[in-house]
Order: sequence, then C-alpha cells, then structure tokens
Amino acid sequence: MNMLTKFLAIALSASALTFAFAASAQEAPDALVKRISDDVINTAKSDKEIQAGNINRIVALVEEKILPYVDSERMTSLAAGRYWRQATPEQQKQLITEFRSLLIYTYSGALSQIRDQKIEYKPLRADPADTEVEVRSQVIQSRGEPIQLSYRLEKLSSGWKMYDVNVMGAWLVEAYKGTFNSEITKGGIDGLIKSLSDKNKQLAARSGKK
Repeated sequence: MNMLTKFLAIALSASALTFAFAASAQEAPDALVKRISDDVINTAKSDKEIQAGNINRIVALVEEKILPYVDSERMTSLAAGRYWRQATPEQQKQLITEFRSLLIYTYSGALSQIRDQKIEYKPLRADPADTEVEVRSQVIQSRGEPIQLSYRLEKLSSGWKMYDVNVMGAWLVEAYKGTFNSEITKGGIDGLIKSLSDKNKQLAARSGKK
C-alpha cells in the first residue's frame, strides 16, 4: 500500500468519524474534527483487531461509524461531473453504492497501519454563517515530512458532513473524476457501474470478505 493511500485512509477515517456526533452540530467544524479524530486515532492504535489487519472488523467499523456521516451522493455526483445528470435515478443509486464500496475496500485496510501519527490543525478560515468550509491539517509522523490534509465539509440540517478530502495537494473527487470520465466514454454509465462493481469484487475477494 503506497504512502498516498495510507494517509488518505487516515484522512477519511479521522475526519469522517467526527460526524457521528450529531449533537455537536453547533460546534465549530475544526474543533469537532480535532476532538473526535484524536479519539479515532487513539482507538485505531489500541484496537488489537485493527492492528492485526482484521479487514472484516475494519470494514464493519467504516460502515457503521463513517458512511452515515459522509455525503455519498454529493461525492459521487462530483466525481461523475456532467454525466451525473445523464444518469437515471436507478443508475445514480447504483453509482453511489459502488463508489462507496470502492472507498471502503480501498482505504479501510490502511487503518491497521496507524501507529505513531499525530494530527495538527490549522486555523479555520471561515465565517460563522458559512455552510461550506475547508478544515486544513497535517499528519505528523516520526519520520519524514508532515503530510498535508484538507477536508471539505458542508452543513446540512443533520449537521456537518464531509464530501471531499485532499491529501498532499490531490483532492479525492478530482482524482476519481478522470477514471469516471474514461469509463463512461468507453461504455456509458452502465460501463462505469460495471467497472466499479468488478473492482469491488476483486477487492472483496482479496480481503476475504464475502
């Protein structure tokens, strides 16, 4: 697993888990991210199942604690770009499901790699009335330079939700947009759905999760 994937996993896990605390919706988004992500990192470090790489344990954690607080529809629609409006409601539903599964399989295993990392947060540049903000931070590790991380959050009636993550200058949604565009060009919306589904089956088989 390469370094980018490793720290993207940390970013997704640490930031997305913060939204499980809907009661804290009035808390500043940067304070919310810091408070809860610190707890998530500590949990990952101390959980023997996660440290051992138990993929079923990790996937279950992601599905239970992260996905309900990520705006999967917005994330998928941004990755699909202009093609999103061309998809039928059923195709949109399938795309959301497959893209969400891809993110789970691709990054959940990296949680077992969390060891001595710490996260430092930069001052939030936002007004109290803003409904979309970017929380900037960096991962401090015992070796190597800090890894720059940014999270895009939106405030909905249910509270703050994440819809994009930036690792070392690369936004997650933008990174997938090229792949989505290529698959749609070759085989249309159904071609993209099939491509994502096939990839998820490969990742599921590799992880041993049926």
